[in-house]
Amino acid sequence: MKKRLSPKNTSNGDAYLGARIRELRLEVGMSQEQLGKVLGVSFQQIQKYENGSNRVSAVRLYEICRILDVPIASMFEGIPHGPPRSKKKGRAANTR
Repeated sequence: MKKRLSPKNTSNGDAYLGARIRELRLEVGMSQEQLGKVLGVSFQQIQKYENGSNRVSAVRLYEICRILDVPIASMFEGIPHGPPRSKKKGRAANTR
C-alpha cells in the first residue's frame, strides 16, 4: 500500500523549509503573530510550519514569500535531497 502524504508525514525537507521561513521572518523583524495575521492563520499555525510539523502548501508558500519580500526559489537553496528515485525504466511498479 502506498503511504499517503499528509501533514503527519512530514520530511526533513519540510523542517528545512520551516526553518527558512523562521529565519527570513526574523530577518525582517516580524513575529509569528504578525505573519499569521497577514496570512489569516493563527501564530500556532506559523509555529507548526516553522517546526516542520505541518506542511506548507504551494499557495501558502507563495504568500509567505510575497509578505517577506523574497523570491520563492530562495526558500529551496540548500534544501536536503530526499531518497534517491528509482532508476527503473519503463512503467511504474505496481503498488498493490
